[in-house]
Amino acid sequence: MERLWSPWRHDYIANPGQPQSACIFCEAQKNPAADSQNLIVHRGLHNFVILNKYPYISGHLMIAPYSHLGELSSAPKDVTDEMMDLVKRSQNALIDVYKPEGFNVGMNLGKVAGAGVADHIHMHILPRWGGDTNFMSTVGETRVLPEDLFLTYQKLSGKI
Repeated sequence: MERLWSPWRHDYIANPGQPQSACIFCEAQKNPAADSQNLIVHRGLHNFVILNKYPYISGHLMIAPYSHLGELSSAPKDVTDEMMDLVKRSQNALIDVYKPEGFNVGMNLGKVAGAGVADHIHMHILPRWGGDTNFMSTVGETRVLPEDLFLTYQKLSGKI
């Protein structure tokens, strides 16, 4: 039997559905000196770009405002303008590094819409390739990623 190794998912698997005591986005942004540990690949004026700790695919990025905003409709225009600019810059970085064939870009607003962090808005951007879904995702409810998060961080840091 083959083994799939994804140690970064241990916390997620070991504590499914556990309520977070603090906002992951607010905690991650607190100490710029720890950006590499917190997987923040870029800091803008109003938003930052961070790797998803539990990615659906290699290169899965999220853009989140520094402000703890639970509703997209309450976000100031300068925050949402920069968020979309960072989506475009992230897309260009992902094209440069990974050469994907397409992208998924979007937000899940509210718990019933699939938001894992429902009280701090964030935009997802995922590179996609033809055939990147396989039987592991479909049947085994497991994702297979070809690289670890810190290699992804090294590839994308300074590119956005």
